[in-house]
Amino acid sequence: MPDIQQKHLILGSTSAFRKELLERLRLDFTTDSPDIDETPLQNETPEDYVIRLSLEKAKAVAARHDDALIIASDQCSVLNGKIRGKPGNHLNAVQQLTESSGNRVSFLTGLCLYDCSDQSYQLEMVPFHVDFRDLSAREIESYLQVEQPYGCAGSFKSEGLGVTLFKRLEGDDPSSLIGLPLIKLSEMLRLKGYHLP
Repeated sequence: MPDIQQKHLILGSTSAFRKELLERLRLDFTTDSPDIDETPLQNETPEDYVIRLSLEKAKAVAARHDDALIIASDQCSVLNGKIRGKPGNHLNAVQQLTESSGNRVSFLTGLCLYDCSDQSYQLEMVPFHVDFRDLSAREIESYLQVEQPYGCAGSFKSEGLGVTLFKRLEGDDPSSLIGLPLIKLSEMLRLKGYHLP
């Protein structure tokens, strides 16, 4: 059996947050943008949505590489069963945080490790739950002016001031909240012959 650890490792994302997380594992990797349509399908559950997009992102990147392992991930926030993605602008972020105020929001992160050589893959969904404090309009505005989390699912960055918005966190892997579940990814990589640490 060849030394799979010598395979080129590619993070199928241009997210600076995911790149920074993956660097924690001290592995050599490059990045490649999947550039896919992230529109939810009709009647698609949040769980199915992040799983589907993680696999589609991995396949999109894999199409450009012959012998590599592709890491792909997708995340959405869910409130009252409804998928909420990245706000994109200030107005949408205000709305998202106003809706989150005093409520429990689930963050679902899909994760795929795709082997280009034989099109095999490991695919998981990692949940994480956040109980938001009751937030005033002033607190929301102040937070958004400082962080401007318009490219983040749920309109917050837990690695920054977003932590001040919370009352309680619940989940198995805090890195999943930022967008790349390192505990699950480490497990997947070990199954592919990587030695971590």
